[in-house]
Amino acid sequence: MTTAQDETASFALSRPVHVGRAHLVVRDLDTMAGFYERALGLKRLETSASGVELGAGNRVLLTLTTNNSAAPAPRNAAGLFHNAFLMPDRAELAHWLAHAAHLGLQFDGASDHLVSEAIYLSDPEGNGIEVYRDRKPQEWTYHPDGTVEMDTRRLDLQALYDSAAKTPWAGMSPDAALGHIHLQVGNVPEADRFYEGVLGLKKMASYPGASFYASGSYHHHVAANVWNSRNAPARTAAMTGLQDYELAFTDQAALDRVLATLEGLEIKVDRTVRGFSLADPWGIGLTLVAPQA
Repeated sequence: MTTAQDETASFALSRPVHVGRAHLVVRDLDTMAGFYERALGLKRLETSASGVELGAGNRVLLTLTTNNSAAPAPRNAAGLFHNAFLMPDRAELAHWLAHAAHLGLQFDGASDHLVSEAIYLSDPEGNGIEVYRDRKPQEWTYHPDGTVEMDTRRLDLQALYDSAAKTPWAGMSPDAALGHIHLQVGNVPEADRFYEGVLGLKKMASYPGASFYASGSYHHHVAANVWNSRNAPARTAAMTGLQDYELAFTDQAALDRVLATLEGLEIKVDRTVRGFSLADPWGIGLTLVAPQA
Protein backbone atom coordinates (compact mmCIF):
# COMPACT_ATOMS: atom_id res chain seq x y z
CA MET A 1 0.00 0.00 0.00
CA THR A 2 1.36 3.44 -0.95
CA THR A 3 1.27 6.02 1.83
CA ALA A 4 1.20 9.79 1.59
CA GLN A 5 4.80 9.79 2.81
CA ASP A 6 5.83 7.41 0.02
CA GLU A 7 4.20 9.71 -2.52
CA THR A 8 6.00 12.72 -1.06
CA ALA A 9 9.36 10.99 -1.03
CA SER A 10 9.05 10.01 -4.71
CA PHE A 11 7.51 13.27 -5.98
CA ALA A 12 10.83 14.96 -6.74
CA LEU A 13 12.10 11.90 -8.62
CA SER A 14 8.91 11.12 -10.56
CA ARG A 15 8.90 14.41 -12.50
CA PRO A 16 9.86 14.47 -16.21
CA VAL A 17 13.31 15.69 -15.09
CA HIS A 18 15.06 15.26 -11.76
CA VAL A 19 18.59 15.48 -10.33
CA GLY A 20 20.70 12.34 -10.55
CA ARG A 21 24.15 12.49 -9.02
CA ALA A 22 26.65 15.28 -8.33
CA HIS A 23 30.42 15.10 -8.86
CA LEU A 24 32.86 16.99 -6.64
CA VAL A 25 36.58 17.38 -7.22
CA VAL A 26 38.33 17.20 -3.85
CA ARG A 27 41.87 17.49 -2.54
CA ASP A 28 41.71 14.94 0.30
CA LEU A 29 39.68 11.98 -0.91
CA ASP A 30 39.91 9.92 2.28
CA THR A 31 38.82 12.77 4.55
CA MET A 32 35.97 13.81 2.29
CA ALA A 33 34.65 10.29 1.68
CA GLY A 34 34.86 9.57 5.39
CA PHE A 35 32.91 12.70 6.21
CA TYR A 36 30.03 11.84 3.86
CA GLU A 37 29.95 8.29 5.22
CA ARG A 38 30.06 9.33 8.87
CA ALA A 39 28.10 12.57 8.86
CA LEU A 40 25.48 11.87 6.19
CA GLY A 41 25.40 8.10 6.36
CA LEU A 42 26.09 7.58 2.66
CA LYS A 43 27.33 4.14 1.62
CA ARG A 44 30.57 3.63 -0.28
CA LEU A 45 29.34 1.84 -3.41
CA GLU A 46 32.55 1.85 -5.46
CA THR A 47 36.17 2.81 -4.86
CA SER A 48 39.03 3.39 -7.29
CA ALA A 49 42.49 4.93 -6.99
CA SER A 50 41.15 8.35 -7.94
CA GLY A 51 37.56 8.34 -6.78
CA VAL A 52 34.71 7.13 -4.63
CA GLU A 53 31.03 6.71 -5.43
CA LEU A 54 28.69 7.23 -2.48
CA GLY A 55 24.98 6.64 -2.31
CA ALA A 56 21.84 5.48 -0.57
CA GLY A 57 20.56 1.98 -1.19
CA ASN A 58 22.04 1.09 -4.57
CA ARG A 59 21.65 4.61 -6.01
CA VAL A 60 24.79 6.72 -6.48
CA LEU A 61 24.18 10.26 -5.22
CA LEU A 62 27.69 11.67 -5.02
CA THR A 63 30.93 11.01 -6.87
CA LEU A 64 34.19 12.28 -5.38
CA THR A 65 37.37 12.37 -7.44
CA THR A 66 40.74 13.68 -6.37
CA ASN A 67 42.98 16.14 -8.15
CA ASN A 68 45.98 17.24 -6.09
CA SER A 69 46.73 20.01 -8.59
CA ALA A 70 43.27 21.55 -8.25
CA ALA A 71 43.26 24.90 -6.50
CA PRO A 72 40.60 25.48 -3.83
CA ALA A 73 37.64 27.21 -5.46
CA PRO A 74 37.25 30.80 -4.20
CA ARG A 75 34.07 31.50 -2.25
CA ASN A 76 32.90 33.85 -5.03
CA ALA A 77 33.50 31.36 -7.85
CA ALA A 78 30.71 29.94 -9.97
CA GLY A 79 29.89 26.40 -8.95
CA LEU A 80 28.16 24.78 -6.01
CA PHE A 81 26.08 26.55 -3.39
CA HIS A 82 24.86 23.25 -1.96
CA ASN A 83 23.93 19.69 -2.76
CA ALA A 84 20.52 18.98 -1.22
CA PHE A 85 19.90 15.48 0.15
CA LEU A 86 16.19 14.72 0.36
CA MET A 87 15.02 12.52 3.22
CA PRO A 88 11.85 10.49 2.59
CA ASP A 89 9.95 11.97 5.55
CA ARG A 90 10.19 14.16 8.64
CA ALA A 91 10.95 11.19 10.89
CA GLU A 92 14.09 10.44 8.86
CA LEU A 93 15.17 14.09 8.96
CA ALA A 94 14.71 14.16 12.73
CA HIS A 95 16.62 10.89 13.15
CA TRP A 96 19.52 12.27 11.09
CA LEU A 97 19.45 15.52 13.11
CA ALA A 98 19.85 13.57 16.34
CA HIS A 99 22.77 11.66 14.77
CA ALA A 100 24.39 14.89 13.58
CA ALA A 101 23.95 16.52 16.98
CA HIS A 102 25.54 13.53 18.71
CA LEU A 103 28.52 13.84 16.35
CA GLY A 104 28.81 17.52 17.24
CA LEU A 105 28.43 18.68 13.63
CA GLN A 106 28.29 22.42 13.18
CA PHE A 107 25.27 23.67 11.24
CA ASP A 108 25.29 26.72 8.97
CA GLY A 109 21.55 27.28 9.40
CA ALA A 110 18.08 25.76 9.44
CA SER A 111 14.94 26.99 7.70
CA ASP A 112 11.28 26.28 7.12
CA HIS A 113 10.68 27.02 3.43
CA LEU A 114 6.91 26.27 3.56
CA VAL A 115 7.36 23.50 1.00
CA SER A 116 10.16 21.89 3.01
CA GLU A 117 12.21 21.88 6.20
CA ALA A 118 15.96 22.16 5.72
CA ILE A 119 19.19 22.00 7.69
CA TYR A 120 22.45 23.38 6.28
CA LEU A 121 26.10 22.51 6.87
CA SER A 122 29.40 22.32 4.97
CA ASP A 123 31.83 19.51 4.26
CA PRO A 124 35.53 19.75 5.24
CA GLU A 125 36.46 21.47 1.98
CA GLY A 126 33.68 24.03 2.19
CA ASN A 127 31.12 22.50 -0.17
CA GLY A 128 27.60 23.36 0.94
CA ILE A 129 25.15 20.66 2.01
CA GLU A 130 21.42 20.78 2.65
CA VAL A 131 19.56 17.92 4.32
CA TYR A 132 15.80 18.36 4.00
CA ARG A 133 12.37 16.82 3.86
CA ASP A 134 9.44 17.90 1.72
CA ARG A 135 5.97 18.58 2.98
CA LYS A 136 3.29 16.83 0.96
CA PRO A 137 2.68 18.63 -2.36
CA GLN A 138 -0.99 18.95 -1.35
CA GLU A 139 0.20 21.26 1.43
CA TRP A 140 2.09 23.58 -0.93
CA THR A 141 0.50 26.82 -2.14
CA TYR A 142 0.55 27.17 -5.92
CA HIS A 143 -0.12 30.50 -7.64
CA PRO A 144 -2.30 30.80 -10.76
CA ASP A 145 0.81 30.96 -12.98
CA GLY A 146 2.00 27.58 -11.65
CA THR A 147 4.73 28.95 -9.39
CA VAL A 148 4.87 27.90 -5.75
CA GLU A 149 4.94 29.90 -2.52
CA MET A 150 8.29 29.61 -0.74
CA ASP A 151 9.77 31.53 2.17
CA THR A 152 12.66 31.35 4.64
CA ARG A 153 11.39 31.07 8.19
CA ARG A 154 12.91 29.81 11.41
CA LEU A 155 12.95 26.05 11.86
CA ASP A 156 12.49 24.85 15.43
CA LEU A 157 15.47 22.49 15.62
CA GLN A 158 14.80 21.59 19.24
CA ALA A 159 11.27 20.41 18.46
CA LEU A 160 12.55 18.43 15.48
CA TYR A 161 15.29 16.88 17.63
CA ASP A 162 12.82 16.01 20.37
CA SER A 163 10.67 14.12 17.86
CA ALA A 164 13.55 11.88 16.75
CA ALA A 165 13.59 8.16 17.31
CA LYS A 166 15.73 7.21 20.31
CA THR A 167 17.40 4.32 18.47
CA PRO A 168 20.83 4.58 16.82
CA TRP A 169 20.70 5.95 13.30
CA ALA A 170 21.43 3.25 10.71
CA GLY A 171 22.59 5.55 7.90
CA MET A 172 20.84 7.32 5.07
CA SER A 173 17.58 5.70 4.03
CA PRO A 174 17.65 3.81 0.72
CA ASP A 175 14.70 6.04 -0.23
CA ALA A 176 16.80 9.21 0.15
CA ALA A 177 17.86 11.09 -2.97
CA LEU A 178 19.66 14.14 -4.24
CA GLY A 179 16.48 16.18 -4.37
CA HIS A 180 17.94 19.36 -5.83
CA ILE A 181 21.16 21.17 -6.54
CA HIS A 182 21.76 24.86 -5.81
CA LEU A 183 24.35 26.68 -7.92
CA GLN A 184 26.38 29.84 -7.69
CA VAL A 185 26.29 31.69 -11.02
CA GLY A 186 27.39 35.07 -12.30
CA ASN A 187 24.10 36.44 -13.58
CA VAL A 188 20.51 35.41 -12.82
CA PRO A 189 18.90 36.58 -16.11
CA GLU A 190 21.49 34.53 -18.01
CA ALA A 191 20.71 31.56 -15.75
CA ASP A 192 17.02 32.03 -16.57
CA ARG A 193 17.77 31.99 -20.28
CA PHE A 194 19.73 28.74 -19.93
CA TYR A 195 17.71 26.76 -17.42
CA GLU A 196 14.31 27.88 -18.71
CA GLY A 197 14.99 28.70 -22.33
CA VAL A 198 17.44 25.92 -23.15
CA LEU A 199 16.78 23.13 -20.65
CA GLY A 200 13.02 23.74 -20.52
CA LEU A 201 12.66 23.92 -16.74
CA LYS A 202 10.01 26.20 -15.25
CA LYS A 203 10.94 29.02 -12.88
CA MET A 204 8.94 28.11 -9.79
CA ALA A 205 10.05 30.92 -7.46
CA SER A 206 12.27 33.99 -7.35
CA TYR A 207 14.18 35.59 -4.48
CA PRO A 208 16.35 38.71 -4.76
CA GLY A 209 19.42 37.43 -6.59
CA ALA A 210 18.12 33.89 -7.13
CA SER A 211 15.83 31.78 -9.30
CA PHE A 212 14.43 28.31 -8.60
CA TYR A 213 13.68 25.96 -11.52
CA ALA A 214 11.85 22.65 -11.67
CA SER A 215 10.10 20.07 -13.78
CA GLY A 216 6.59 18.79 -13.21
CA SER A 217 5.53 21.30 -10.52
CA TYR A 218 8.23 20.37 -7.99
CA HIS A 219 9.37 23.37 -5.93
CA HIS A 220 12.87 23.22 -7.46
CA HIS A 221 15.30 20.74 -8.91
CA VAL A 222 17.91 23.42 -9.70
CA ALA A 223 18.45 26.83 -8.13
CA ALA A 224 20.90 29.55 -9.16
CA ASN A 225 22.00 32.56 -7.14
CA VAL A 226 24.53 35.40 -7.22
CA TRP A 227 24.70 35.98 -3.46
CA ASN A 228 28.44 35.26 -3.37
CA SER A 229 29.22 35.09 -7.07
CA ARG A 230 27.80 38.11 -8.92
CA ASN A 231 29.58 38.55 -12.29
CA ALA A 232 31.64 35.40 -11.71
CA PRO A 233 33.44 34.18 -14.84
CA ALA A 234 33.43 30.61 -16.09
CA ARG A 235 35.08 28.01 -13.86
CA THR A 236 38.58 26.82 -14.66
CA ALA A 237 39.35 23.13 -15.09
CA ALA A 238 41.81 22.92 -12.19
CA MET A 239 39.42 23.96 -9.42
CA THR A 240 37.91 22.04 -6.53
CA GLY A 241 34.18 21.82 -5.97
CA LEU A 242 31.39 20.96 -8.37
CA GLN A 243 32.72 19.39 -11.55
CA ASP A 244 29.36 18.35 -12.96
CA TYR A 245 25.96 16.92 -12.11
CA GLU A 246 23.21 14.93 -13.79
CA LEU A 247 19.70 15.77 -14.83
CA ALA A 248 17.86 12.48 -15.31
CA PHE A 249 14.85 12.33 -17.63
CA THR A 250 11.86 10.09 -17.03
CA ASP A 251 10.24 11.33 -20.26
CA GLN A 252 12.04 10.66 -23.57
CA ALA A 253 9.99 13.31 -25.38
CA ALA A 254 11.19 15.94 -22.89
CA LEU A 255 14.81 14.92 -23.50
CA ASP A 256 14.31 15.00 -27.26
CA ARG A 257 12.98 18.57 -27.03
CA VAL A 258 16.02 19.70 -25.04
CA LEU A 259 18.45 18.01 -27.44
CA ALA A 260 16.72 19.67 -30.40
CA THR A 261 17.02 23.07 -28.69
CA LEU A 262 20.71 22.49 -27.98
CA GLU A 263 21.32 21.52 -31.60
CA GLY A 264 19.43 24.57 -32.86
CA LEU A 265 21.49 26.87 -30.65
CA GLU A 266 24.71 25.06 -31.67
CA ILE A 267 25.60 24.38 -28.04
CA LYS A 268 28.33 21.76 -27.86
CA VAL A 269 27.07 18.38 -26.60
CA ASP A 270 29.20 15.24 -26.23
CA ARG A 271 27.75 11.73 -26.11
CA THR A 272 29.20 9.85 -23.13
CA VAL A 273 28.58 6.53 -21.41
CA ARG A 274 26.25 8.32 -18.96
CA GLY A 275 24.34 10.45 -21.47
CA PHE A 276 24.64 13.84 -23.19
CA SER A 277 27.32 16.07 -21.67
CA LEU A 278 27.48 19.87 -21.91
CA ALA A 279 28.31 22.90 -19.79
CA ASP A 280 26.23 25.80 -18.54
CA PRO A 281 27.31 29.43 -19.20
CA TRP A 282 29.71 29.27 -16.21
CA GLY A 283 31.47 26.09 -17.21
CA ILE A 284 29.56 23.91 -14.75
CA GLY A 285 29.22 20.52 -16.37
CA LEU A 286 25.95 18.66 -16.61
CA THR A 287 24.90 15.40 -18.19
CA LEU A 288 21.42 14.74 -19.51
CA VAL A 289 20.56 11.13 -18.75
CA ALA A 290 17.98 9.27 -20.86
CA PRO A 291 15.11 7.33 -19.26
CA GLN A 292 16.06 3.85 -18.10
CA ALA A 293 14.72 1.11 -20.32
